[in-house]
Parts: sequence; C-alpha cells; structure tokens
Amino acid sequence: MNASYVHGASTTPLLGQTIGENLDAAVKRFGDREALVSCHQGVRYTYAELGEAVDRLGRALLASGLEPGDRLGIWSPNRAEWVLVQYATAKAGIVLVNINPSYRTSELEYALRQSGCRALIAAPSFKTSDYAAMIEEVRPNCPALEQVILFDTSAWDELLAGGDAPRDLPQLGFDDPINIQYTSGTTGFPKGATLSHHNILNNGFFVGEICGYTEADRVCIPVPFYHCFGMVLGNLACTTHGATMVIPCPAFEPEPTLEAVQAERCTSLYGVPTMFIAELEHPRFDHFDLSSLRTGIMAGSPCPVEVMRKVIERMHMDEVTICYGMTETSPVSTQTGAGDELERRVSTVGRVHPHVEVRIADPETGRTLPCGEPGELLTRGYSVMLGYWDEPEKTADAIDRARWMHTGDLATMDEQGYVKITGRIKDMVIRGGENLYPREIEEFLYGHPEVSDVQVVGVPDERYGEELAAFVILREGAACSEDDLREWCQGKIARHKVPRYVRFVDDFPMTITGKVQKFKLREHAIDELGLHDAAEIATA
Repeated sequence: MNASYVHGASTTPLLGQTIGENLDAAVKRFGDREALVSCHQGVRYTYAELGEAVDRLGRALLASGLEPGDRLGIWSPNRAEWVLVQYATAKAGIVLVNINPSYRTSELEYALRQSGCRALIAAPSFKTSDYAAMIEEVRPNCPALEQVILFDTSAWDELLAGGDAPRDLPQLGFDDPINIQYTSGTTGFPKGATLSHHNILNNGFFVGEICGYTEADRVCIPVPFYHCFGMVLGNLACTTHGATMVIPCPAFEPEPTLEAVQAERCTSLYGVPTMFIAELEHPRFDHFDLSSLRTGIMAGSPCPVEVMRKVIERMHMDEVTICYGMTETSPVSTQTGAGDELERRVSTVGRVHPHVEVRIADPETGRTLPCGEPGELLTRGYSVMLGYWDEPEKTADAIDRARWMHTGDLATMDEQGYVKITGRIKDMVIRGGENLYPREIEEFLYGHPEVSDVQVVGVPDERYGEELAAFVILREGAACSEDDLREWCQGKIARHKVPRYVRFVDDFPMTITGKVQKFKLREHAIDELGLHDAAEIATA
C-alpha cells in the first residue's frame, strides 16, 4: 500500500435494523440476563424488564402528544432512566436531543430553540446547577417547548402512567434521524450533528465486535451518556451483544468507578485518559480487585503511552483498545484490536472500522498523500452523519461532494493501514516557518519521571510567529522546576522543539467529555506571559 487510503472490508454485514428492532431481538435472545445496573441508584433490569420498560415509556411519549419526527431533549447526568429514554425515543421515532449536563442557560436555550424541541426530560438538579429553575428561565424564549418532565417528580410518574394503555409503536426506517448531538465548538455556537438508527446502531455494534463482547461481558460506563462515548460505544455496543451496562455514578469519580468494577465484576472499563490517570493515582487504588477486567476503551483525546502501559499492567486490561472518531461519524472511524502488538496499541489509533473508508489528504489540494506523510484525516461510509440539524451550509463545509467527512485532525497512515493522530490542524504550531506538532512533544515530556500530565500549545511570538508553551501537572510530591524540565530535554529532542515557556498547573480546562480545551490554555498563556502585543502582530 503506497497511498494513505484504506477501506474497512468485513465479512460481517451492516445491520439493516432500527435500534428498536435490534433491542427486541436482544430481549428475545437474552431475556433473563442482566441488561442494566445503576450502582448509585440500586437499580437492576434484566433484558426482559428493560424491553418492557422501554416499550411502556415509548407508548407514554406518544400518548403525551409527541409524534415520530418530533424532537425531545434530555438534560441529565447518567442514570438508569437516561437509558430508558434513549431506547424509548428510538422505538417511538422521536429524535432525542442530547443536552450537555454542564450547559448554562444560554447554551440550554440555544439547543432547545435550534432543534425545535417540543419536550424536555431533565434531572431536577445536578451538582450546583438548579436545572428546574434554569429551564423556567429559558422556557418563555423556546416557543416550541410544550412539555417539561423532571425525573423524581410526579410529572415523571404521570408520564409513565400514560404508557399503560395499549398502543402500537410506529413502523420506522433505519435511515430515519433519531439523535441530535451538539458538538462542543471552541468558537461560535455548537452544531447539532444529526444521526440515524443506521449510523449509531452499526457503530455501536462494530465497536462491540472489535472488543469481543458477548452476553458474558459487563461494561462499566463512567463516561457521559449525552455523548456518543456513553450512549453508542457504551449502551449500543452492549445491547447489540447481550452484554450488561453498568453505571457506576452520575458523573465520573474515580472511587465509585473502581468500586463498581470490583462489585459488579466488570470485564470492560471505559474512560478518557484523564479518567484512567485519576483511577491509577487514587490513594486506594491497590485496595480494589480489578482482576475481572480484560478490555475497555480509551478515547476522547490522545492517550499518553505511559498511561496505556499502566492500564494494561496494573488494571489487567490486556485487550484494551483505543478508539478514534468524532460525533459527526457516530463516532468511531478507527480502533486498535486486542490482537495488535503492544507497540501498535500504544502508539496508534488502530485501523479503519468495518465498512468505513479513511484517507490522509493534503489540506490544501485534497490530494491523497503517500503513506507516512502527515495530512488531514478524511472518513466516509455508513457512519457519516446525515448533516448538521437545519444548517445546510455548515454541513457542506464539513462533508464534501464525494461525502468525505473532513475531521480537521492531522494524521499519518503507515503501509499496514495503522493511523497515528499527530494533532489538530488548528493546533499545529508554525515556528519560524517550521511545522511543530504538539502531540509529539507531549509524548516526549510524558517520559519525564516527575510529569503526570502535560499539554503543549502554540503562543504568539514577535520574532518567530509562534513559540511553544507547556502546561505541566506534576506527580504528587514531585519537585521539578522549569529549568529542570528544559535541561532534561537537551540533547534528546531538537532545540526548536523544547518549549520556551513552562507553566505548572493543578488541572486543565476540560469539556465534560474529557477533551482538553487548548484554546483556553493559549488564552491563559497570553494573559500570564503578557503576549498581547505579539498576538496583535500575529493577527494583523
């Protein structure tokens, strides 16, 4: 293979089903097996019980006046009822609009208005957010919003009661839109990626296939359901294989997650790298029996090599995989496999998924590049979204005429088809005309014995255009200065790759899905280092 293009051949066909049809098949096959456990709620469902509860809620939603094609928002941290709503809306043909639990009123209002939600199901509150009060504040500005149902209130009980009367659930097509997920942009308003049954059901199924899931697996899901990681890689990967969904806590905390793995004898654990770091560095880590684990998924942001090694060695996750993707592609495009040699699993994001195409293209010309050359990763296939909800121009910017999704990620592909993400096109630093890739420098700095986590960004510089700034989280009790870190770099990496600025921090600004908001780090560096003049020159 000379060109950086590959398609995911497979002898396993795509599922030509709706999510509801697939769940019905799972209920028929695995009725007595456990389907869902919510540890913090003390709730358990077998597949038969889950199927019955989902159908009841689906009938209830239709009885409330909603119709197939209507949009219903869900605003809640992880809980058993979230799963019921996910599958019930799919059964009823209602488009589920996932709303980020960390949203404030302006973001909530935007999502409700832009998607035209007729109903909203929400938790009464979460952490310091009074959801009920926030909903009432924005409700007058959301003319389509007719119903608000809060969990743990009489309104939820009344809604469910409406499902007791017999009612036929509609016949649906698997290409129908069934989910809108708002992507977290760094500028401007988020865009609503619109996904079909076919998109997310198949993606969840093939993720589960590569993880080797069967009805014997129990998957611990501490990642948020509002994001594809939770509801697709988690829930749909489980129900397509008869596996058990285990919810450890409403939002990620390391101790309840480790407790859930031990108590429920989980065979698989999900997380972004920062979650695994928090678990590994928990003071009681060695007190938990994690021997039941065999696999899991690490995704959301690039995984430090040393973290992956520790996950394999100390958490027994010999078959752990890395997934790469984006909300707009349902989300997974590439994944490492359990049979991949260790080096492949710690240094790449694997190979193309079944029935998906990927290629590395020159960002300027669109030409497919030779193997080994960095360019933009493009992907095409069943997994590409239907489009951004009600935004055809933004859809056309992201998906070209040949239906290639432009990811905005820089990557290389080797001759065996393994993909390595080298950074975001927007993250690439151009110092004195030379392209520098923060991911490469981060991987190197992770090797320092005192470094727990690190992020590298470009900051404006009057002489070179940009310089490198490293934000470093040290291990507990570590003593390391800026000079120590720079001295450690000398002779090991090229001089121009040594960060000019080093700042020690306690944490990074993060999205709720665990992605580091590098633009905020850059803004912080400009303020702290007094680089506003250089920034003005750079943008002039």
